[in-house]
Amino acid sequence: MSRIGNRILTIPAGVEVNVDGTMVTVKGPKGELSTEVNKNINVVVEDGTVKIICEDKNYSAFHGTANANIKNMIIGVTEGYEKGLEAYGVGYRFQVKGNTVVVTAGYSHPVEVEVPEGLSVESPSNTELVIKGIDKCLVGEFAANIRDIRRPEPYKGKGLRYKGEVVRRKEGKKAA
Repeated sequence: MSRIGNRILTIPAGVEVNVDGTMVTVKGPKGELSTEVNKNINVVVEDGTVKIICEDKNYSAFHGTANANIKNMIIGVTEGYEKGLEAYGVGYRFQVKGNTVVVTAGYSHPVEVEVPEGLSVESPSNTELVIKGIDKCLVGEFAANIRDIRRPEPYKGKGLRYKGEVVRRKEGKKAA
């Protein structure tokens, strides 16, 4: 039984939740998001709350997932999401040029990444990058794609990492 799925979500002021069959649409001050839920999951909107009801116990895995996705959409259209990245290493840096991010990460060439629609990217300094958007999944996926350009290595800690990420360090070879 899903306890997350039984959570009743409150709709903040200025946010509108609409259910059309299996499509759930959330409109707010920052934008509009929509997702599709399983046909065995009912989404009920009444009195400023959203309740997710699972009709079939075989689909209880979708119960909590649907609840979490709708909660993430409500937070996204009201507050938005942001993810920070840091570049560690000599010569490692980020540069934002229009709708592309240029990453210099120790390769023979700079890597250019196109910013998806619906996201905004800013670089407070040349070793920091901040990704902002209303879709939590899109923000996290884009941040992971940039981090995958050069993951932090365990010996010197060089690479691209999330803001506040702790890299487990290895000792390396012992001196004779």
